[in-house]
Amino acid sequence: MSADLRAAVPGQAGALLAELGDKAELHDLYDEAGASVYHAIAGSSPLEVRELVGAVRSTVGPILELAAGSGRLTMPLLTLGRELAALELAPGMIRILQERLRTVPVARRSRCTVVPGDMSAFDLGREFGAIVLGATSVSLLDATGRAGLYRCVRRHLAPGGKFLLTAVDVQDFGSSTTEQVMDVDGADGTRFRMYEHWTEDAEVRTVTVFPHPLETAEPPITVCTTRIGVFPVAQLEAELAHAGLKLTDCQPLPPTGSDHHDVLLVAEVAA
Repeated sequence: MSADLRAAVPGQAGALLAELGDKAELHDLYDEAGASVYHAIAGSSPLEVRELVGAVRSTVGPILELAAGSGRLTMPLLTLGRELAALELAPGMIRILQERLRTVPVARRSRCTVVPGDMSAFDLGREFGAIVLGATSVSLLDATGRAGLYRCVRRHLAPGGKFLLTAVDVQDFGSSTTEQVMDVDGADGTRFRMYEHWTEDAEVRTVTVFPHPLETAEPPITVCTTRIGVFPVAQLEAELAHAGLKLTDCQPLPPTGSDHHDVLLVAEVAA
């Protein structure tokens, strides 16, 4: 366990982690151990799926999904009957995605190509009618990473193509320091307690996930954490414009149960 990673966990989650001591194994939410936790929590979540698939339906041509994860959007996107490239960096996520693809009919999974790669630096040598970045994953990139993302998206968008991404409306976080505690039921029946910590004006929020209830968890207890960027949608719009991408639509997504809300952004290559 990285001492730096442990020290970076703030608030109630940090105190609980310190109390567990050596009984806990801390992982990044996107490493091999974390991927299984991520998939249990979010792998079958319906959040934003209907809206993103509906928006993609209005486009034509092949689809590129960035940060595909364990396939939460990949599976419904495949129902559109179009060719799909699913790009993902984390080996643990790719493993789960490939396992899921093996469970669907051959005719459907044959339209999907899983591409190991970084969403901020990729070159697939082709264009797509729709490029999708869900799960507010743009927040996982720093400013340099986002600039790389936009360059790659612009290079891969076909004429008339659309870039669809979801983002957090940070203006709903409130003031001062906030820490939300949420109990989450995993798709496989496991339960988790999630701590989301954010301090006003901080550039990141920290999400940490523990099994729940802890009393029944046996050591080593897998705890997962990640840090997510915090920036206003207006900043994203300005960054997109600087990269030659024009925002054409911004619509709120249904509430997620937390104190903030997500939005769906649609951008095209500027004329």
